[in-house]
Amino acid sequence: MSQSAQPATPVAFPPAFLWGAATSAYQIEGAVREGGRTPSIWDTFSHTPGKTADGDHGDIAVDHYHRYREDVALMAELGLTAYRFSVSWSRVQPTGRGPAVQVGLDFYRRLVDELLAHGIKPAVTLYHWDLPQELEDSGGWPERDTALRFAEYAGIVGEALGDRVEQWITLNEPWCSAFLGYGSGVHAPGRTDPVAALRAAHHLNLAHGLGTSALRSVMPARNQVAISLNSSVVRPLSQSPADLAAARRIDDLANGVFHGPLLHGAYPATLLAATSTVTDWSYVLDGDLRAIRQPLDALGLNYYTPTVVSAVDGAPDGPRADGHGASSFSPWPGADDVAFHQTPGERTEMGWTVDPTGLHELIMRYVQEAPRLPLYITENGAAYEDKVDAGGQVHDPERIAYLHGHLAAVHRAITDGADVRGYYLWSLMDNFEWAYGYAKRFGMVHVDYGTLERTPKSSARWYREVARTGTLPGVPGVPVAPAV
Repeated sequence: MSQSAQPATPVAFPPAFLWGAATSAYQIEGAVREGGRTPSIWDTFSHTPGKTADGDHGDIAVDHYHRYREDVALMAELGLTAYRFSVSWSRVQPTGRGPAVQVGLDFYRRLVDELLAHGIKPAVTLYHWDLPQELEDSGGWPERDTALRFAEYAGIVGEALGDRVEQWITLNEPWCSAFLGYGSGVHAPGRTDPVAALRAAHHLNLAHGLGTSALRSVMPARNQVAISLNSSVVRPLSQSPADLAAARRIDDLANGVFHGPLLHGAYPATLLAATSTVTDWSYVLDGDLRAIRQPLDALGLNYYTPTVVSAVDGAPDGPRADGHGASSFSPWPGADDVAFHQTPGERTEMGWTVDPTGLHELIMRYVQEAPRLPLYITENGAAYEDKVDAGGQVHDPERIAYLHGHLAAVHRAITDGADVRGYYLWSLMDNFEWAYGYAKRFGMVHVDYGTLERTPKSSARWYREVARTGTLPGVPGVPVAPAV
């Protein structure tokens, strides 16, 4: 469907469908030196010259730590029924080890209480990329001990909040943590070692499994435990055998490396073969795969744009950014003979092609990979160059069109049999966009970074109406879903 298509027949989502927005701790909280919090790898990385746009960092971010009541009131005003946020590990466990700092946990207790008082369902993500720096100094995610420390941390937070929070996500986008953090180096901690990237991927998987067990040991049985994957929709440039093989290799590195052990109890044989010249996988120990394959209560999917690849002769020249920032190092171990291509069509400020068909394709893939497993879209959104006009308003029709197209894709998947139970727009408000600093705005709420004033954009008002009615303005050729 064209993003500019005019609405036809409106479509209704299931009555219990969650209408949410998402954020992460380092991107919004600020207060990096308050309440016993110590540096995370993103504090260190963002304060390293040349690592982020304009030297931006999250020391203040949008000051959510001090403004959370104002922000929760805004969420309620915008009609959200759910809010996904992450916990800062170093705010709770400053060294990544040992007892919790209660003042750190108290912040999240207050936030959860505020959300519940406004009728908003909290969804807690335990890890959104901000590893305590002390754990990185001890080796970080390439080391097994980090997975053990994560399980301890998960138990601490689960015990503190599990009586009031029912939705839990262990890790957000472990692909980025492993392959951007330790492979291409465009994310913290900025290391460029392909072996370390694959070791990190395995230990992130192990952390999820051990963390899931730790959560379930301290929480009520009614609570749901999930993981959020930024699984790629990988498409070959052509149907040639070489391009199909290239797509298989990237699919294994983007997707199979996580959903293989998580859902099926094994790494794909094709992944092990393709990376055999990089690593021998000897760090996968007996019992690891059983520990990783914990039954999931749900699966979170994050989607922004598809990936198109082809085979090339020899190693490609130039930086291997692949839409994830500038780097001369590849985030794809063992795949230097694969080329990445920009797909045609409308693009966001990130340079990412707008293609809602990829979201439908992704959802339906996981209907096959994990039948009967409930799904949530835990991130989806777009960055645009949003500006406040002379009247103090922020109009973002491009974002409205983007959301309309992608929500229509979700609805289509539901009518095709997918059990999708909620959608979390990325993001609630403009924030620190990692290596891009404050240059990219994903929020449905505009933030003036000088005054920190919040201004809902026109997309926020549009989304509020969708959440209020549970109905998406019409999509050509899509029948109205029956009320259930």
